[in-house]
Amino acid sequence: MKGQATPYLMFDGNAKEALEYYREVFSGEVLNLQTYGEADYPTPPEAANRIIHAQFKKDDLFLMASDAFPGNPVTVGSNISLAIELESEEEIQKIYNALSEKGTVFMELQDTFWGAKYAKVKDAFGIIWDLNHPKS
Repeated sequence: MKGQATPYLMFDGNAKEALEYYREVFSGEVLNLQTYGEADYPTPPEAANRIIHAQFKKDDLFLMASDAFPGNPVTVGSNISLAIELESEEEIQKIYNALSEKGTVFMELQDTFWGAKYAKVKDAFGIIWDLNHPKS
């Protein structure tokens, strides 16, 4: 496993506004902001300007954020997950299997358009995990 878990914030169409607010409050910077419309992802027109992924950084503070895809409700209070980068396909498979055994799978382990193996799982204790293994 690489580094530490990163908080991932989920918004309902206002991620860009929230990130701008955090930029002003913390004097940080927004990095790698991409909309659904810019991504190689099938997107309805009403979602084109929603944020599919962005990062926020100020010194040691690092967050990731996105807007939910239309039709996926966002519940304030449970709209935070922990993102972890995994070092191998074996490691991501092992962790995915363990977390999903008694948990809920939101996105099955799969290859993605951003060049990674990825899954999203809520564990048996209600914690949501974004598992990511970048492929070389």
